[in-house]
Amino acid sequence: MRLRMAGLAVVLFLVVVPRGGGASAFDRPNIVLIYADDLGYGDIGCYGATRVRTPHLDRLAREGLRFTDAHAPSSTCTPSRYALLTGEYAWRREGTGVLPGDAALIIEPGRMTLPAMLRRAGYRTGVVGKWHLGLGAGSIDWSGKISPGPLEVGFDESFMMAATGDRVPCVYIRGHRVVGLDPHDPIRVSYGKPIGDEPTGAANPERLKVKPSHGHDQTIVDGISRIGYMSGGRSARWVDEDMADVFTREAITFIERHRTEPFFLDFATHDIHVPRVPHPRFAGRSGCGVRGDVIQELDWCVGQVLEALDKRKLTARTLIIFTSDNGPVVDDGYADGAIRDLNGHRPAGPLRGGKYSLFEGGTRVPFLVRWPGRVRPGVSDALVNQVDLLASFASLTGQALPEGSAPDSFDILPALLGESRTGRDHSVHHSGRLALREGPWKYIPAGPGPAVQRNTATETGIAPVDQLFDLSQDLGETKNVATEHPDRVRAMATRLRTIREAGRSRP
Repeated sequence: MRLRMAGLAVVLFLVVVPRGGGASAFDRPNIVLIYADDLGYGDIGCYGATRVRTPHLDRLAREGLRFTDAHAPSSTCTPSRYALLTGEYAWRREGTGVLPGDAALIIEPGRMTLPAMLRRAGYRTGVVGKWHLGLGAGSIDWSGKISPGPLEVGFDESFMMAATGDRVPCVYIRGHRVVGLDPHDPIRVSYGKPIGDEPTGAANPERLKVKPSHGHDQTIVDGISRIGYMSGGRSARWVDEDMADVFTREAITFIERHRTEPFFLDFATHDIHVPRVPHPRFAGRSGCGVRGDVIQELDWCVGQVLEALDKRKLTARTLIIFTSDNGPVVDDGYADGAIRDLNGHRPAGPLRGGKYSLFEGGTRVPFLVRWPGRVRPGVSDALVNQVDLLASFASLTGQALPEGSAPDSFDILPALLGESRTGRDHSVHHSGRLALREGPWKYIPAGPGPAVQRNTATETGIAPVDQLFDLSQDLGETKNVATEHPDRVRAMATRLRTIREAGRSRP
């Protein structure tokens, strides 16, 4: 029987509640991190969207602190997730690019991570949703125990997909095992040659309910062809339209189960990543095509989490962070009409570029912080990066980080709490290559490569000459002023090289 769960929402929050030390368990908050996927700076109402409705995210912004210069560590998902959990820029490590669904775990068990640090501080830690950081140590037996994974890097509980919705295996994993698997129908996965006799999108396009625009034409699951080949596991395969409901139910269940103790929940939604297959409650409702529909589905998920916290009287005890793993993309592999149906919606808002880009649209993302009674509502232009969450929450919970851990994570807790308008003084941006922010200045070194990514029509930010932008005057990065400020270009080039070669940016 295929998994179907309807009528539930998905929300990402950051809630921290420390234990021990003689203090009340609720002197500080629970932590809920809501980590959306591919949501752009201009995709929600509180950041300027007018055609897509996001009332629950707008409520978060109204009741909390909205950051206008917050960044994902990378313009793609796996490296951003790696950096957020480890406090280390992913570009420092080989093998941390966008992973296939059968990749080995890229975070070493035993190292200091955000959940491991919070667990040491007395929190119950859980992750729900998208993982995409690899599993196992080599060849995976998907029908047996799948380890190491989230439980080996600091999480007490996990309910997740291995990679992304457009990659096999298309099953949910709880802890170390696939949910709902028939042992007589073992799962096999290949990212090389076809396996089994499953139909593919390339050979059987008539079976598809969503057709690919580029790639994404291998094994068909639930009427959608994916990246990679899969056979078996038919009773365990997900239903795409129900995914937001399934993950939201799990997130709310985690909150309910641990409502009387400190907890940290990493709620990593699938929305708004491809394939975009909203539940029928949201299909066709946004007026901006299927991409707008899944934005509104994401917002509804957030609303469900807010409601769950309200009902359990946890709102005042809960620090929520909502953000995204990278900037927006419109056509990312499926011919779902997203470009045609934008209807004037601007996913990156005033920014240039998007997912896969060194321009601001690649990493500058929505970032909302709410902690009633502690964080005063407002707007902050402090420069912050998701890689800083580890050091900042260590500070919040009174934890000392071990020598050598979190090499790129700065304690910017005063900025996150709205007590300071100053965040970090620089930030390294990553999209295959590196760029550097210092205050209002953005430096992109000269380098080889295409100016536009062909498949997604995204401007990459790559050029054969150095680029320098003054974002205080030119947020859209339209005027390269490198020749007018050669000393600044040289200084920023030197600093970027030093950060890269030093192996760390935090003293």
